Amino acid sequence: MKASLDLGRTALTRTAVAPRRRVARGRADRARWSAALYVAPALVLFLLLAAYPLLRVLWQSLHAANLVNPSVSGFSGLDNFDTVLGDDDFLPSLWNTALWTALSVAGEYALGLVSALALATKVRGRAFFRAAIIIPWVIPIVVAGMTWTWMLTPEYGVLNLWGVRLGLLSAPVAWLGQTSTALLTVTVVNIWRSFPFYTISLLAALQAIPRDLHEAAAVDGAGAWTRFRVITMPHLRTVSLTLVVIHVIWTAVNFDFIWVMTQGGPLGSSQTLPIMIYRYAMQSFDVGAACALASMMMGFMASMFFVQYYAQRRLSRTGSV
Repeated sequence: MKASLDLGRTALTRTAVAPRRRVARGRADRARWSAALYVAPALVLFLLLAAYPLLRVLWQSLHAANLVNPSVSGFSGLDNFDTVLGDDDFLPSLWNTALWTALSVAGEYALGLVSALALATKVRGRAFFRAAIIIPWVIPIVVAGMTWTWMLTPEYGVLNLWGVRLGLLSAPVAWLGQTSTALLTVTVVNIWRSFPFYTISLLAALQAIPRDLHEAAAVDGAGAWTRFRVITMPHLRTVSLTLVVIHVIWTAVNFDFIWVMTQGGPLGSSQTLPIMIYRYAMQSFDVGAACALASMMMGFMASMFFVQYYAQRRLSRTGSV
């Protein structure tokens, strides 16, 4: 008798719970459809503005195409990649890209870290300096590049004039006109423009570090360098990794800064891979070779993304901030 009552209660419970589950499932389905409806416009824009162009570049890299000669067409396999790799300018441009990227990112991070530490301290006028330091970053690249080109001109550039008057230079120097200084000069200008982004990001991370940690370490006798190495840098590890990876990608594919200041010259001494892509497409009209080189650079950017992703996961597993 008791068993039959239990079975009856179970049946009643299931009968009462089943409609609730159906209602909950229906609400969840409606929520998913509503979410998909809201995401659909952004997804369509992504497919049109990002996914399709990327796939088109990959497709064109395997086909012959010319902007001024429609008769050049058809599947070419890896011929475009052979053209790029066999180009005499490829290896020098690859080296210039690596040098330009490494020096720019290292200089930006070092200067951004130093300035962030300085702005994190309590000094008079700190609010003004925090607002003013962002100015180089908001200046358009074309304006910054043309202004620095004018300042570096040997005939009437103010930097050469000041250098000669102060005795730092014996004569005006064509900083952008010599093969030994062109790329390094553009790199310095790029560091000047980009380091405020590091400063603001690192400053925000510095302000998130609990003061109790520094105070306790100071009470225990830890000096400034020890506190910086043991407390500050571990808390900056995640944001530093993100900044470095993002700027390696941004700098490696940067075209406008070098083109505005040197156009890859003189004699290709400041030519990077993005400049080569432009020359293939807009000067030689070889779209296939340009897409092949662009595909190679996309592979590099994808690898950098995976490096950052797995490094981030490793940091989160080890408990680093």
